[in-house]
Amino acid sequence: MIFYNLKILILSSLILITISLGVSLGTDTALAQETGAGLTQTPLPSTPTSEQIQKGKEILKQQTPSEKASAEKLYLEKIQEKGEEKSSKEPAPLTPEKGPSTFEAYIQGKTPTTISMDIKQFGYDLFNQPPSTFAPVDNIPVGSDYILGPGDEIRISVWGKVNAEYSTLVDTEGKINLLQMGILHISGLTFQEARDSIEKEFSRYYKPQEVKTNISTGRLRSIRVFVVGKAQRPGSYTLSSLSTLINALFAVGGPSKNGTMRDIQLKRNSGAVVHFDLYDFLLKGDKTKDIRLLPEDVIFIPPVGSLVGIIGNVNTPAIYELKGEKTLRELLELAGGLNEIAFKGRLQIERIIDNKYSTLFDISIEDIKTFDIKVQPGDIFKIFPVFQGKGVVRLAGAVQREGEYGAGTGITVKELISMAGGLMHYAFTDEAEITRIKVTQQGPETTKLYINLKKALEDDLQHNIRLQENDYVFVKSVPEWALYRTVTIQGEVKFPGVFTIEKGETLSSLIKRAGGFTDKAYLKGAVFTRESVKELQQRQIDESIDRLEQQILSQSARTIETALTPEEAGQQRVAAEQRKALIAKMRAAKTKGRISIKLDDLDKLAGSSSDIILEGSDTLIAPQRSQEIQVMGAVYNQSVFVYEPGETVSSYIEKAGGMTRDSDKDEMYVLKVDGTAISKRVSGSFRSHWTRLDPGDTIVIPEKTEKIAWLREIKDITQILYQIAVTAGVLIVAF
Repeated sequence: MIFYNLKILILSSLILITISLGVSLGTDTALAQETGAGLTQTPLPSTPTSEQIQKGKEILKQQTPSEKASAEKLYLEKIQEKGEEKSSKEPAPLTPEKGPSTFEAYIQGKTPTTISMDIKQFGYDLFNQPPSTFAPVDNIPVGSDYILGPGDEIRISVWGKVNAEYSTLVDTEGKINLLQMGILHISGLTFQEARDSIEKEFSRYYKPQEVKTNISTGRLRSIRVFVVGKAQRPGSYTLSSLSTLINALFAVGGPSKNGTMRDIQLKRNSGAVVHFDLYDFLLKGDKTKDIRLLPEDVIFIPPVGSLVGIIGNVNTPAIYELKGEKTLRELLELAGGLNEIAFKGRLQIERIIDNKYSTLFDISIEDIKTFDIKVQPGDIFKIFPVFQGKGVVRLAGAVQREGEYGAGTGITVKELISMAGGLMHYAFTDEAEITRIKVTQQGPETTKLYINLKKALEDDLQHNIRLQENDYVFVKSVPEWALYRTVTIQGEVKFPGVFTIEKGETLSSLIKRAGGFTDKAYLKGAVFTRESVKELQQRQIDESIDRLEQQILSQSARTIETALTPEEAGQQRVAAEQRKALIAKMRAAKTKGRISIKLDDLDKLAGSSSDIILEGSDTLIAPQRSQEIQVMGAVYNQSVFVYEPGETVSSYIEKAGGMTRDSDKDEMYVLKVDGTAISKRVSGSFRSHWTRLDPGDTIVIPEKTEKIAWLREIKDITQILYQIAVTAGVLIVAF
């Protein structure tokens, strides 16, 4: 047993060593390849010897199946742990900037009234990108000025009298070994110089017409550089030999906020060979000083220089580092200049005086045209937006294009009408109305001006007056103007169809124009609908449903909160779903806009209360005589029965199988064929003459709401269902 545990311990240790070597080495190598840099401050684990590898193989051969399973489990756990560690280090992708631009906000009328102080130091966010985005590509052909060094691979292809391919590395002494030709020293030479030297060496053995050569580079060496000073991650870095100064800056995360962007120094052989200004790269795209790095180069980032802030309506508001910029004009150039909506009449400067206190003062931006405004470290400049006021006049009424028009220096009535495309053909030209508002210390004064529009269009100066800002011009239509209004009459009339009507025309006039009723018309069942009534009925129903829904939701919340057990809470949720379903059924019911009228012969109808004045879109349907009675609701057999003169409500209910146990006898009612309704509660008994049935009537027996617990506490539920049945002709079952 002890031997078994010892084998497991040794096996696990070997696997952990293998994982540590393989995963760590693989991770660091992959990162170096991805970023073009590998931090060499922390040494990698040493490579196992051949004796250790052989010993590990012998132990693996002796392991039992259970030992192997345990080792594999440990291996997978370690791999998963390493994978999670690596994924956690991957940089999060940058989210694109959202929200409207300054000019977009101006067009949308959303220009902020205050200046945001939320600005950052310019340029530093560039280095938030993953380093791999800016890593140099090391598998491309090098330029003729590339300086070769130890570790570079040289590839030579020969064809003609001799066909061969050579691949050799520049060794640590800077030389390459060419078979049959000897050794060449090429370290420190440019690629062009090395190529000339190799071709010259070949020409000593072969004539140019006999052998052709092609010389290229293969895998390139890595170089070590040092980044010191105010960098995000200073240290020693291993980079591709193709790396430039900018590649190295991205590898280290760029300068820190305390490091300069304006004077990054590349030092070589104890002297500075270049002073690089990142602002040239960011603002001008200038990379002329982005030189290629050499081994043992030192990149030094000094402390940040003097800072000033410019906020508000410039193209690039930010905190800028000064380097030779001494005036506001030069600072504005760094910020990209003023944007489209910058107000030139005001510039606010916040300045620190002798590092003791700050002061605030305002000047005009126009002043920089006459004299230079000096910039001091710590200054904050605020550029405000222009005032978004509109000098407009408003035009409405019988014109081609209503709307707002620019007042400018003051346009005339004729000019305004011309810009609107002219008058409509039904415009009333004898008079137009102008509303003018005057600001006084006591408040606004409103004045009405009346002009002759026809004379104004003829350039009569008395009427073609000059308009002022915020004037409202209203062009009237001719009295009682309407193109035409139509109504529809269908069913048992001699000439059904769509008829135009005059103002004040009555229902009897329409029926007369349609040729009167046929002998098959059932006047008591005539259906008259009106759009305005439909909208009113629907609005009333919606308001009632809204109140009911609020009451139901409030009740549902209380019952679920007070539930004592999970089972009870589940039951309450089911009840809540039933409530929502009931509300959905109610909202699906749409009113018809029916008006109950009593039609008769034309002689009797004319001048009666039912001879109503028509409105546009009215509809009259004169059906044939109906022959049925419908029974709906809480009966055993909802159906339609043939009308029998003299039959009562009770007899038709009996034909339907009688009422169910859940029927609410006291709330039963009859929907009459003429659109009216009579309930048992109002009439007292269905035996009275008020409940005499006519062909087409509908008998409705509601169900009791008391049998459902959540319906008992809801007020007016029966009234709302009754209202929907009458106005929409829909019977809703609550459960």
